[in-house]
Amino acid sequence: MSSLLDTFQGLPVHPLVVHFAVVLLPLATISTMISVFIPRYRKSYAFASVIGVFLGTGAAVVAEQSGEALSARVGLPQEHANYGDKLPLLAAAFFLLALLWYRRWKATRSNRIGPLGYLVAVIGLALLLLTYLTGHSGATAVWQGKISTSNSETSTNQKSQDTGKTSAGYTLKEIAQHKDSTSCWSAIDGNVYDLTSWITQHPGGAGVIKGMCGKDGTAAYNSQHRGQGRPASELARFKIGSLK
Repeated sequence: MSSLLDTFQGLPVHPLVVHFAVVLLPLATISTMISVFIPRYRKSYAFASVIGVFLGTGAAVVAEQSGEALSARVGLPQEHANYGDKLPLLAAAFFLLALLWYRRWKATRSNRIGPLGYLVAVIGLALLLLTYLTGHSGATAVWQGKISTSNSETSTNQKSQDTGKTSAGYTLKEIAQHKDSTSCWSAIDGNVYDLTSWITQHPGGAGVIKGMCGKDGTAAYNSQHRGQGRPASELARFKIGSLK
């Protein structure tokens, strides 16, 4: 089962299915909430809305499982993973509440909202927020730092690259002077990298990068990313020289 959620025709499954979850689930949730409060809408769309929540919940489960498979290949964006772990659970809870509400309405045909209807609305709002946070944190992990937002950012990156081209090299003593988030240098496999701007962008969390500041981070890097192409290409952007 895990292999089916890993890759499909050479592409990771996660980005192929995650959009299904983050589109269908909120749409079905909103539709269900509207059904609770608007009787005329309820008669036509309540059943389809609840089915949509069921399908969206299933998509969230598949997205979470495929995300774990992808993290084994390219590293773990911790914030995104934390939200992704919670999303299927909250979606399942919302589906069960929505199904209970729908069955009760079918039995009574009452237009009264009632406590269960309000509970559906509250959990629905929480689910919408969590879906947003999950999708946003995932997009941030993928795209932050890929698109230049200002000339100063471009200039900073270019300066780092130019420094790397002209530098004769750095000693560990020099690297040790750059040991915090204001200036974070690290030596990895004989090269020196200025990781300052990567601290807040690292998918695995800022703490991982901070732990490498001012020292040789080869062991820490290789324990997570040895042989992985994408982390290596990301790291290359921050090279400023070689280790003496």
